[in-house]
Amino acid sequence: NRNGKIAMKLDEGDNIVAVQISTEGDDVLLTTAKGQAIRFPTTDVRVFVGRSSTGVRGIRLGDQDHVISSTILRHVAADADERSAYVKQANAIRRAMSGDEDEAGDAVVDGDGENGGGALANVTPERYAELSAAEQFVLTVSEHGYGKRTSAYEYRVSGRGGKGIIAMTVNDRNGRLVGSFPVEDGDQIMLVTDGGKLIRCPINDVRVAGRSTQGVTIFNTGENESVVSVEHIPEEGNGEEEGNGGEEGNGGEAGDGGEGGESGPDSAEI
Repeated sequence: NRNGKIAMKLDEGDNIVAVQISTEGDDVLLTTAKGQAIRFPTTDVRVFVGRSSTGVRGIRLGDQDHVISSTILRHVAADADERSAYVKQANAIRRAMSGDEDEAGDAVVDGDGENGGGALANVTPERYAELSAAEQFVLTVSEHGYGKRTSAYEYRVSGRGGKGIIAMTVNDRNGRLVGSFPVEDGDQIMLVTDGGKLIRCPINDVRVAGRSTQGVTIFNTGENESVVSVEHIPEEGNGEEEGNGGEEGNGGEAGDGGEGGESGPDSAEI
């Protein structure tokens, strides 16, 4: 049919954010502009007979909020204590390897900003290796050019339809969220602003941080300028290295770095 077919029946003022393929062994992660996120199994969404149905509620939105991204994560069987213990150990290892006491040193949280339990026992080396092999990292980016990577284990699995948990702090510094999706080491990302500027940088320039933290500078946006799009460039599609940033790009300026105080990556002219 050249005119297409109905994919989903929409209420007035509603829009489709994403369409993705999933299996019964996956989880769905929904993230909102005001920094809330919810993760639930795909099996929580029943299979509808017709394409023209309205669907079921994924996340309960607050006032003036809307969903900005829907992404698929691998489901890993691990309880809250095990996930928190693993993240605590992994953060300590990353901190030791980097030699930076602030690097990935954020407190492990579970639920909506509360510490994930009391003293946590270390996971066994064998279990640590299993969890490490299955670990994913979710990149979150705000409209003012701040971002971070967070272990997917910090996004607890719950039932659909709730208010969710904090994905990233939304305030005057960060602005609202514009993107959230899983990334791998070796990938690159490209940010584009409403002022017609862009930056392309390796994902390893974005540090790993806790779920309810503010993130670090990725793109130094100008006054009254906002990031409107974040694109993921997988490692196999990177191609040759880009040249040094042009004079007009502002991404090479050193940002305030938020918690980590890092400098922003060089901007690429494409």
